[in-house]
Amino acid sequence: MRIISGKYKGKRLVAPKKLPVRPTTDMAKEGLFNILNNRFHFDGLKVLDLFSGTGNISFEFASRGVEDITAVDSFPGCTYYIAKTASELRFSISTVKADVFKYLERTPEKFDIIFADPPYSFDQSQFLKIADLVFEKGLLEEDGLLVVEHSDQTDLSNHPNFSEQRKYGGSIFSFFQKEDE
Repeated sequence: MRIISGKYKGKRLVAPKKLPVRPTTDMAKEGLFNILNNRFHFDGLKVLDLFSGTGNISFEFASRGVEDITAVDSFPGCTYYIAKTASELRFSISTVKADVFKYLERTPEKFDIIFADPPYSFDQSQFLKIADLVFEKGLLEEDGLLVVEHSDQTDLSNHPNFSEQRKYGGSIFSFFQKEDE
């Protein structure tokens, strides 16, 4: 895994092999961040990284200047690795060891970007539940964006807040926004 842009461009990070993760590929990550670069100025953003795994996406945001990142994962080895690496790189990433669905139910915070990379083996209803909770709980800022990574076996385009999807290799990013009133 490597950071593809920003302050730590090219830095390789080696996560412990025993973590139960499937990190977003460099090709997919580069495509995603090209889209986000065209929509957002990273300074001042508040980002939530759900099912954060190795912290791959959190580290990319941090390297690009985002200073308010929350990484949520239920596996203690993941949150430990992210916190340790963030400290070494002096990144402002808060880690939360929690079930993502319970976290979404409870958090009072709002975010500019919420990124979710749940296990591809999730049932389609579990993917849709992420989007449902984000919008029911009002967790996005006015022009905020929810991005959900999934395989081509999952179709999230029926969700009322779905706006578009992009495919990079075996990964698909579905984008969700608040409906225009």
